[in-house]
Amino acid sequence: MTIREVIQHSTRFLEGKGVESPRLQGEHLLAHVLGLPRLQLYLNIDRPLTEAEISTTRALVQRRGRREPLQHILGTANFAGLELKVTPDVLIPRPETELLAEQAANFLKSLAGRQPPEVLAATPLRMLDIGTGSGCLPIYVTHRLAECEAWTVDVSEAAIAIARENAGRHGVAERIHFVSGDAFAALDPELRFDLIVSNPPYIPAEEIATLDPEVRDHDPRLALDGGPDGLDFYRRIVREAGNWLQPGGKLMLELGHDQAAAVHALCEGQMWIVEAVLPDYSRIPRILIARRG
Repeated sequence: MTIREVIQHSTRFLEGKGVESPRLQGEHLLAHVLGLPRLQLYLNIDRPLTEAEISTTRALVQRRGRREPLQHILGTANFAGLELKVTPDVLIPRPETELLAEQAANFLKSLAGRQPPEVLAATPLRMLDIGTGSGCLPIYVTHRLAECEAWTVDVSEAAIAIARENAGRHGVAERIHFVSGDAFAALDPELRFDLIVSNPPYIPAEEIATLDPEVRDHDPRLALDGGPDGLDFYRRIVREAGNWLQPGGKLMLELGHDQAAAVHALCEGQMWIVEAVLPDYSRIPRILIARRG
């Protein structure tokens, strides 16, 4: 069989299993087996494959057909151009979260631009990420901004281990403090931050059973379950976060698809001023930005 034929067979198989973007998924799996960039497949489209290559590709395609996430099969996920290790212990980073990362980096960059270099060298900007998972948010921000250090908290020790490994992979581990524990309760009470970010669990508990198998059966439930109405973690964050911010600091939250109004109301009830609610690529309100009133 050639590369062309394997792509065609994989596409038909995955399409029959209800996998979204079946051709693209098959291409990623085959490229992984061959050790090629995906687009290079088409420069070698009529190349015959060995029996070992066919067998290995078939096994991976069958796993994807059982709705195991592509990122778990490959062992990595791309986040804003950074390759991150992912396992079933962490939420697979979503494209929507890249918007939160970009807003966080832009805000801290604007703060850095207002301070003399010698001040930043002595007291770097500080960011806190609540529920870090793979570490995608603090890794992206510290990778972009040498003037920033981050604290990252997760109740899962396994997630903290993955985040630490990812930070080391991208050369920013020395500027990230990894804390295993329950949100703010795990932190040194003397700490204060210029920015607090979170992509918290926000799926209402009863809706988890209706999610795609890739999410329902493979993402950690701890990273999904937001309580009966999906708002449990937002309530806690907006209630406590203000005590941890420096003057002029901000809170940035990723939102579930229909939660903007509810989280906006929670913020106003705790004396936050909501500066913006930004849409994602599908025009769904996705990122809330607030400051203390």
